[in-house]
Amino acid sequence: MVSTKYSAASCVETCCVALRGEWMDISDWRRKIDELDVEIVRLISQRAAAARAIGELKKTADLPVYEPRREQEVFDRVRKANPGPLADAELLHVYERIIDVMRTLQRRDL
Repeated sequence: MVSTKYSAASCVETCCVALRGEWMDISDWRRKIDELDVEIVRLISQRAAAARAIGELKKTADLPVYEPRREQEVFDRVRKANPGPLADAELLHVYERIIDVMRTLQRRDL
C-alpha cells in the first residue's frame, strides 16, 4: 500500500513495488507490460492460426462456424484456470471478444 505522505503525482515518480524481492518503479512496470503485450500478441496470433485451421475443417465438413457448446467449454476452462486478479466475469469478457474475433476470421475465410 502507498504511504499517505506522498501525493498521487509524487508517488508515480517515486514509489516502487516489490516483485519477487526486486523493487520496480512505474517505468519498470511499464517495460514489463510491454514485454507481456508482445507475448500476448504472439499467443493470440497462434490462436488465430489454429482457429483458421479449424475454420477450414468446418468448411470441408460443412459445419457451422458458431458452436455455442464449444464456446461454453472454452469459457468454463478459462474460468477454472483463472488465478486472478481479474474476476471471472472480467476475464470472460476478454475471452468473449477473442472468440468473437476468431469467429469473424473463420467466416471471412469461408
